[in-house]
Amino acid sequence: MFTPEHMPRLVYVTRTLPEDQSRPRILHAHQDVAEILLICGGSGRYLVGETFYDVGAGDLLLYNSGVVHDEFSSADDAIFSYCVAIAGLRLPGLEENALIARGTPPLLRMGAEAEDLRLLMDMMYRYLLEDRPGCESLSHHLMLALLGRIYQLTGDAPRREQAEPKTLGRQVQAFIDGHFSEPLTLQDMGKALHVSPYYLSHVFKEASGYSPTQYLLRRRIGEAQNLLITTDLPMAKIAEQVGFETQNYFNLQFSKHVGMPPGKYRESFVGKKRGGPERE
Repeated sequence: MFTPEHMPRLVYVTRTLPEDQSRPRILHAHQDVAEILLICGGSGRYLVGETFYDVGAGDLLLYNSGVVHDEFSSADDAIFSYCVAIAGLRLPGLEENALIARGTPPLLRMGAEAEDLRLLMDMMYRYLLEDRPGCESLSHHLMLALLGRIYQLTGDAPRREQAEPKTLGRQVQAFIDGHFSEPLTLQDMGKALHVSPYYLSHVFKEASGYSPTQYLLRRRIGEAQNLLITTDLPMAKIAEQVGFETQNYFNLQFSKHVGMPPGKYRESFVGKKRGGPERE
């Protein structure tokens, strides 16, 4: 399936334990990687694109590059999961860094086979975390085995890209995703999409479960988490890049939604580029 010129690259493997839910991963997207997420325990409600999915143990979620997702763990049944992130992925018939065709549901119910996938991911995670001799080479081959199995599992899904219907809800989401770093009001959205702000807000709430302003705020915080994890940018610059008017307001909203200040959140991820105890 792969050639030396088009070989995928393992970016990181992470694990989320039930006790880690105090640091939620807010609404975000990755522009250069695809993610494979396996739910090993617990339950929750995940947003992928503009569709919510109820998930539980044995479920596999496939995130294409650029697809916005949000993750909610049940308060009484916290999620235990593994995540594998891959760059440079070119599967036959799909866009770069895509695991499934556009329009294909991202959720697979794995049943008994989930344990085999869990073992693959756990080996990758532990070998990288412990920095065992040859861990990168071994994890690379385990990643290829994981991709091969997922490609078999999705073989019945359509491999040709399908155009998504251009509903108003999708248009609002796309507009916010493209402009969240700019000063943006409900009136700005309505003007850009040629609908009344009230109607736009009603339709988007029905489609996504968020008001446009809630989605905008979570999108900014999620992107701030990306920058905190993957860059050394100062807090003021991150606040500016994701659309907050002041660093104080950024700190306030980040702490409210994530449960800790952005500086402490960054410290908890320092040094975890390949594997680590929490989700990146």
